Amino acid sequence: MFTPIPLNLPPCALKLTQSDQQTYVFDVLRKKKLLLTPEEWVRQHWIHYLHNEKGYPKSLMKTEGGLVLNTMQKRSDLLVYDSFGSKILLAEFKAPTVKISEKTFSQIANYNKVHKIPLLLVSNGIEHYYCRIDFQREDFTFLEDLPSFQTASLALRR
Repeated sequence: MFTPIPLNLPPCALKLTQSDQQTYVFDVLRKKKLLLTPEEWVRQHWIHYLHNEKGYPKSLMKTEGGLVLNTMQKRSDLLVYDSFGSKILLAEFKAPTVKISEKTFSQIANYNKVHKIPLLLVSNGIEHYYCRIDFQREDFTFLEDLPSFQTASLALRR
């Protein structure tokens, strides 16, 4: 059983419940209880942070988005769309005990070969990395902070 630990994100009011010696968290996007795992703890904090602090509408977020990569079915942790239905942010979350490594960046880069999304977020809840992808130059830039929804939507439409 996972015992929640403090993350390097603002605290948020997650709805936790106990049943059969298991802890569940209510996912505000899927509107259902999920088994609380370390990765889910991080994902739910990010969903609240993106919505409450950065202005990303919950209605434009999608968790566990399916994709096919090299004939294998995969799932991205979080996709965010702009108001026009274009994908603007792809996020990959790891458990707080998992070190963010080159392997983590390779995973999200491979997913992004399918999605072609200009903003990437990688986090284990303690360390956070943000990247802007320039597809024309086939280059990327690390960002110090993740832009707000409004800033990201406007900047990425240019």
